Amino acid sequence: MPKTTVIGAGNVGAQCAYRLAQRDAGNIVLLDIIEGIPQGKALDMMQSGAIEGFSSSITGTNDYKDSKGSDVVVITAGLARKPGMSRDDLVAKNALIMESIVKPVVENSPNAVLIIITNPLDIMTYYALKLSGFPSKRVMGMAPLLDAARMKYFIARELDRPAKEVDAELLGSHGDLMVPLPRLSTAGGKPIADKLSRERIDRIVEKTKNGGAEIVAYLKTGSAYYAPGTAAAKMAEAIVKDTKEVIGTCCYLNGEYGLKDVYVGVPAKLGKGGVEEIVELKLNNEEKAALHASAGAVIDQCQKLLLQR
Repeated sequence: MPKTTVIGAGNVGAQCAYRLAQRDAGNIVLLDIIEGIPQGKALDMMQSGAIEGFSSSITGTNDYKDSKGSDVVVITAGLARKPGMSRDDLVAKNALIMESIVKPVVENSPNAVLIIITNPLDIMTYYALKLSGFPSKRVMGMAPLLDAARMKYFIARELDRPAKEVDAELLGSHGDLMVPLPRLSTAGGKPIADKLSRERIDRIVEKTKNGGAEIVAYLKTGSAYYAPGTAAAKMAEAIVKDTKEVIGTCCYLNGEYGLKDVYVGVPAKLGKGGVEEIVELKLNNEEKAALHASAGAVIDQCQKLLLQR
């Protein structure tokens, strides 16, 4: 049975582990440095499994040895940005956390596929690639699926129709420079531009870009975790079950979309090899310029981080 380790037993990690178990996506290890937290959450999940009837096992641990031989490792551990903390501060602190995680992951699961959730996501995914020495197809980030899901929800709400009837396309980095693509987004198989005014579409795009911040504003002491954890679980499931599903993924580009040596969100076919194919959408000049601007900001941050380490 395939094995997935989720590192970080906070809200996002616990949601990811639980969703994987509900989907019978193999056995799961929930790992955290805080004693008792992963063990207690895993026990609670397994008891819920007696109600739901899933066959996956969930093991809570503080020991990387229990993750040995994982097919997928999802890294959720990291600090959230706090008031007064600059973006550079966040990058530096989470880079230290990434360093402490990736080494034991590589030692115990040298053939694993890594899915990064730690923020700033595009930068931490690039750093995980450098730390791991893995092929780029086996290191990816989660956020594009999450951002597209938010856009999909906002389109569905605007049109008052089920989200399952909506497809939303989105590229770029996770943050202010994400690139929603309303031109390529559809509802009921038809472009949303046929159904919505420019003003309403612009409102959807703006709400998508602020989707995470809106949740933080409501919660006040935390951030989103149901949708991020579910997104990571969907990606891990596609890999361990080798579904070849095309999913918005933070991927390493080496010439695709005219970009090199950078991680940004693009559609990708996921399977047991990790990123098995990058799908190149046909972009107009405005969309291409926005994607390149988004990638340029990520490249600058990654170069700055590498110079500091």
